[in-house]
Amino acid sequence: MAKFFMNYFSFFFFLYRVVFRQAKNPKALHRNVSNLHANEGQILYHKYPSFAQRWPNLSKDQTIVVFSVEEALLKSSYLFPYFMLVAFEAGGLFRAFLLFVLYPFLCLAGEEMGLKIMVFVCFFGIKTESFRVGSAVLPKFFLEDVALETLEMLKKGGKKVAFSNIPRVMVESFLRDYLGIDCVVGREMKVFGGYFLGVMEEKKRSNDALETMIGSQENLASYRDVIGISSLKESLQHHLSSHCNEIYLVRRADKRSWQHVARGEYMKPLIFHDGRLAFTPTPLATLTMFMWLPFGFTLSIIRAIIGLMLPHKLSIPILAYTGFHLSLSSDPSLENLTITRKTKGRLYVCNHRTLLDPLYLSFSLQKDIAAVTYSLSMLSELLAPIKTVRLTRDRDRDGEMIGKLLKQGDLVVCPEGTTCREPYLLRFSPLFAEMSDDIVPVAMDSHVGMFYGTTAGGLKCLDPLFFIMNPRPSYNVQILAGVSGVPSGAGNSETSRFEVANHVQSEIGKALGFGCTMLTRRDKYLILAGNEGTVDKH
Repeated sequence: MAKFFMNYFSFFFFLYRVVFRQAKNPKALHRNVSNLHANEGQILYHKYPSFAQRWPNLSKDQTIVVFSVEEALLKSSYLFPYFMLVAFEAGGLFRAFLLFVLYPFLCLAGEEMGLKIMVFVCFFGIKTESFRVGSAVLPKFFLEDVALETLEMLKKGGKKVAFSNIPRVMVESFLRDYLGIDCVVGREMKVFGGYFLGVMEEKKRSNDALETMIGSQENLASYRDVIGISSLKESLQHHLSSHCNEIYLVRRADKRSWQHVARGEYMKPLIFHDGRLAFTPTPLATLTMFMWLPFGFTLSIIRAIIGLMLPHKLSIPILAYTGFHLSLSSDPSLENLTITRKTKGRLYVCNHRTLLDPLYLSFSLQKDIAAVTYSLSMLSELLAPIKTVRLTRDRDRDGEMIGKLLKQGDLVVCPEGTTCREPYLLRFSPLFAEMSDDIVPVAMDSHVGMFYGTTAGGLKCLDPLFFIMNPRPSYNVQILAGVSGVPSGAGNSETSRFEVANHVQSEIGKALGFGCTMLTRRDKYLILAGNEGTVDKH
């Protein structure tokens, strides 16, 4: 009996040294882990940085890379911010507050139990078919935490298999759409009646994860190198490690030196994303948000009253005192911007950042300007301090409407048809090009620190409220050199109006440093909301 307890104690002491202390000497770590897995086959363990030296000797067609999302791809293994995003965006403010209140208990609970608590709070009662946080919100935050060192290796090719301990619905879209991962193995969620139960299935133990991607167990043998990248803890626990002939272990000390990926180095550009939160909701940042909400809501009401009730000369300095920031620059060739022509108004063409674009242009010029928009909630239309007209998307009717408005005075139009948060411009509708000979491009950029003032899947009537709830929202307005339009009766006008629209788009893109795309409003809503952009009039 004494010998049994001695062996029992020795075994756990050994596990403590290997798993928890993670021997500082890499050679000792390699020796200890190899001994622990001696009965699982010939698996070679290496220190993670040496992986980069192996790539030149690897065949892309005969290599499979199996890696842990939390331990090998993301710089931070801290999962609370991602679940807070799910709670806030999919479940609402109350669910997010409940998760925040439970944070101390999550710290005291074990890793697995804490994960189960977060999953239950965030997913219980959420409708499966309306859950789009994993594809519309989370990819942006995941991309901002991807390690450059791992991404460079994934770019070099080979089959790629990712495994994660968090629900697959949270990571699959990000991994497949933005990193080109071939197979994603994650925790499955239990569903009843089309709703998440907030409970995960047990960890997948079957051997068909790689076989599903490759085709059969026989085909797996045709791959010469099956390489795993994970932490020591994950490599000991996850069944996919048994398929690997080499495993590269990542230590926390290694991750401290990793670098973030610059936006221009993404494997696929991030153009569209949704959600209200403009910051990573760490516990401290989340506490700041909840403390700000009562004051921010009151401040937004005050700002709205000032902007609606007072004239420009009074409202602008008062709004600046409350935290609004507005900068204006204009091309020297443009004169008398604040004077409206008697015969026909000037047509301002701007890119679309928020619903407040026409209002900020009006503040910049210190005069009222009519605005046309493709979609606007009835509440926003009623509260708008300037004249707004909703377009019908019928070219002839919209052209006639714009012509009448230009005869009454200056007019602003956003030919993108929808907002875009990222530094990209969507395709410009060419209708404006044949509406006026006096077209003034306007480059607009906005910045927020807490809440986005746009949405694709939420209530658009709340967009202005969320924008002005930010502590220090800012706008940068650049009025560029004017261009000439194309009369609708001119020869070859079909080609010319597209050229004018593309020219205006490129000039605005150059002024802002934004990329020009051919994506449209329909593309945005199909990606983010699963529809073609039909907005209810709330």
